[in-house]
Amino acid sequence: MTVISVIDLGSNSVRMTVSRYHSDGSYEVLARFQEMVRLSAGMGAEKVLQEEAIKRTITALEKFKQALKAYDPAKLETYAVATAAVRQASNQAEFLTLFKQTMGFELRILTGEEEAHFDYVGIISTFSVNDALILDTGGASSELVLVRNRQAVHAVSLPVGAVNITEAYLERDKVSAAAFFRAVLSLRQLFGDIAWLRESVNMPLIALGGSNRTLAKISRKKRQVQDMPIHGYHMSIAEVAKIYESILAEDLDGRKKMAGLAKERADIIVGGLLPLVEILLFTESQQVIFSQSGLREGFLFEQIMNKTGHQVVSPEPAAMTVDTEDL
Repeated sequence: MTVISVIDLGSNSVRMTVSRYHSDGSYEVLARFQEMVRLSAGMGAEKVLQEEAIKRTITALEKFKQALKAYDPAKLETYAVATAAVRQASNQAEFLTLFKQTMGFELRILTGEEEAHFDYVGIISTFSVNDALILDTGGASSELVLVRNRQAVHAVSLPVGAVNITEAYLERDKVSAAAFFRAVLSLRQLFGDIAWLRESVNMPLIALGGSNRTLAKISRKKRQVQDMPIHGYHMSIAEVAKIYESILAEDLDGRKKMAGLAKERADIIVGGLLPLVEILLFTESQQVIFSQSGLREGFLFEQIMNKTGHQVVSPEPAAMTVDTEDL
């Protein structure tokens, strides 16, 4: 038995999953941790990671490092991957040095293609879907993967996410019609340039990422089914449109009071959900299915398969979960 921890250093949040796997490919989640750090905040056109954002991130990593002391170091493997914020950063080298000084090992920067690949592995290993379009909306990028007959046939990473859409186009308080229109036009042009995206017309959309899962959490509160898991949760396009309309109608204080919407995400949720809404309209999909399995899980599954030679076996329920968005 070996314990493996995977740290996902995203553009909006940093998360860590600690799991124990066995020689037959089975595994169970021991703990999950999350800190909202907004690493990509204020990067601007120069793509510079800001000092305060770096401090927030390093503080979160130090907490994770402390939590890992609970496990036998002889049986612990730790991996860390970074996505769009670090990938795009002009001061990337300085951040990588600081990361290694803090954690004692190297941070792996994923390409957009690798990020999309691990999303696909996380989805295909936990859903029995044959054909679907996968959308992962992060803080500074969004990944799209077209799945046919359970194979990833097309994938792309786009430099748009909850944080940078908001910073580029939208007010953080009450969103104006003019600002919203500019954001919509930008996304429609971006999606329109992806030739293969039309192949996903009428396919189900599988959505992951913190902003997208927030939509499911709001829906659960409205339906009063909070005990229903997010993974596999379904929403119709009509319900998505109704909830998104209610979010757009509120100012920042109003959004902070919405049941299911974490206060830390209230200022970027309009931009964070816009890719999902626009993809649903673009592809004429009638439903969205939400996933809690994505990049971290896909990376974990590949590590387990490489080490054991076995496909991953579905885990037992998590022994402990620490996820501030679900509290």
